[in-house]
Amino acid sequence: MITSTLEKYFNTVDSLENLYVERLKEAVAIPSVSGDAAYRENVFKMSQWLIELFQKLGISYEVVNVGTQVLDNKTLKLPPVLLGTYGNDPNKKTILVYGHYDVQPALIEDGWNSPPFELVETDKNQLIGRGSSDDKGPIIGWLNAIEAHQKAGIEFPVNLKICFEGMEESGSEGLDEVICKEASRYFKDVDAVCISDNYWLGVKKPCLTYGLRGIAYYKVIVSGPGRDLHSGVFGGTVHEPMTDLILLLSKLVTPSGEILIPGINDDVAPLTENENKTYESIEFDLNEYHDAIESKTTIYDDKINTLQHRWRYPSLSIHGIEGAFSASGAKTVLPAKVLGKFSIRLVPDMDPERVNALVKKYLTEEFSKLKSKNSFNVECLHGAKAWVASPDHWNYIAAAKAVEMVFNVKPDYTREGGSIPVTLTFQDALNKNVLLLPMGRGDDGAHSTNEKLDRSNYISGIKLFGAYLHEIAATKI
Repeated sequence: MITSTLEKYFNTVDSLENLYVERLKEAVAIPSVSGDAAYRENVFKMSQWLIELFQKLGISYEVVNVGTQVLDNKTLKLPPVLLGTYGNDPNKKTILVYGHYDVQPALIEDGWNSPPFELVETDKNQLIGRGSSDDKGPIIGWLNAIEAHQKAGIEFPVNLKICFEGMEESGSEGLDEVICKEASRYFKDVDAVCISDNYWLGVKKPCLTYGLRGIAYYKVIVSGPGRDLHSGVFGGTVHEPMTDLILLLSKLVTPSGEILIPGINDDVAPLTENENKTYESIEFDLNEYHDAIESKTTIYDDKINTLQHRWRYPSLSIHGIEGAFSASGAKTVLPAKVLGKFSIRLVPDMDPERVNALVKKYLTEEFSKLKSKNSFNVECLHGAKAWVASPDHWNYIAAAKAVEMVFNVKPDYTREGGSIPVTLTFQDALNKNVLLLPMGRGDDGAHSTNEKLDRSNYISGIKLFGAYLHEIAATKI
């Protein structure tokens, strides 16, 4: 039942809808790409944009500097972690919300239908732009929820702690240290954590997410000649790094997704009968999944196998090669040094250190079989364990009630295939339950071309965040 207070809040959100879309448009226009040195100043610009909104809404804040990094052979300052506080009533529960203000790279020539850093609304009311769903729409949604309470003259139901970072898309450098350091200070009164950096399973039904896969990300370097060579002059007389690298990458995974590294599946938690039954009731349409990937190239043709291989089994993906010729036209060059990138999505109970040892041992052995005179090295760039929380916790119960209130349907309880390493850090450092409460849909295309957030999801998401906080306030711990 929607209370008069929440009805007033919902009506206020509706009245401010166009303002909130314009606000998202401003944020998307800032190309805060964390993984490219040329865009670093824009990540700082985005942090300042948020600070100004904090000030407008009366959110007290701290700007935490987290040091420097070397990127593209340049030493750069890392974007700050923004810690915000709204309310400090000891009689209210305190909820910590986390999100990130950096985005993935995007160029119109990648296949975007419109400039990626201009928010464009389609005739289907989809808000297209880089970061619209991942993660600017959700983090701004939390701030909009504060504003809507103010405009409606409604007392905010909880104390809100905010942790926004600018390096999530590039490994969250420096964030773990901040969380661990602040666990006994800034975060000491937190009762539970909520993260909105994921998506519905499909396009129709909301969900609550209680698990994520971890990740181990690798680069493989093969180098030989001191410089690039002419294939007509040197082809057939030297060991070519590109040939070696292609052969190594081909040894990692089969087209059907089977990981070929010996021992990699030994620590995967076995599938129990009870877990297997939970997949039957989850609403999941394989045709919608095909629509999201814009093809019918799924490995499995049934719901249960697709879901299980999406989030409860490991996967290995090959991402790209640096150093090779990739422009249009023909260039008959032998690259002197090439770097391949791949990642493994980890699941309970896989340990990143053990996986790392297995990967290095296997690739070293496979390289030796090539009998190449080139040099070889494999390095793990970052790793994180999988995360699983208890969906029976009062944090999830409150969120489920809020979903039913806003969408008139009970949510599905799902895990996800992506990785948000900070979930495990918050859970372990604060010893608190962590909830993933998505705003966007399963077809939003985060990290892809034409990333979008449906207008209806954006506005309903703001309502959901407010309803969740009111349910939290009414919940007995």
